[in-house]
Amino acid sequence: MERKIFIRPARPPMAPGREISAGIIIYRRTGEGPRFLLLYSGGAYWNFPKGKLGEGEHAFRAALREVEEETGLRSRDLRFKEPFRVHDNFTYVRNRRKIFKTVTYYLAETREPRVRVKIVPEHHQGERHEGYGWFLYRDAARMLSKPNLRRHLKHVYDLIVHKKDIPGSRTATTGAPAK
Repeated sequence: MERKIFIRPARPPMAPGREISAGIIIYRRTGEGPRFLLLYSGGAYWNFPKGKLGEGEHAFRAALREVEEETGLRSRDLRFKEPFRVHDNFTYVRNRRKIFKTVTYYLAETREPRVRVKIVPEHHQGERHEGYGWFLYRDAARMLSKPNLRRHLKHVYDLIVHKKDIPGSRTATTGAPAK
């Protein structure tokens, strides 16, 4: 009996993909100092609320939508610190495909200590989050595993603590100067 051996041809490399996301670095002032909202996505991965842009969606609108979906905080709960905006550019591999990702982060203060994070079991990781917390700067810096996120946190902390307010800050809903 003759044996046939089938050799699976090598797959050609997949074309790189592009992913664009937006999020908001959210903090609230407390007697101990500013506390930053971080979401937990499993493993050792903590991050600011963020998500992918929809087709034709502007980064700021996507950031508002994602924050509301992930935390329950609405635009009226947020006081934006303009003209603050930072960008992350990095690559990662998903399903053997290299992805070039850009994330735009905005900065907002809230007075609302309660958020409604949709907690999902570990086996649904990636759909939403497994936990969250409001952390003081030193703790938040330890929680963030990515150096670029720690840099953004440091920048924000310095702005909040040393400048008290960013000139030109506006509310999200009206665009009027914040009080």
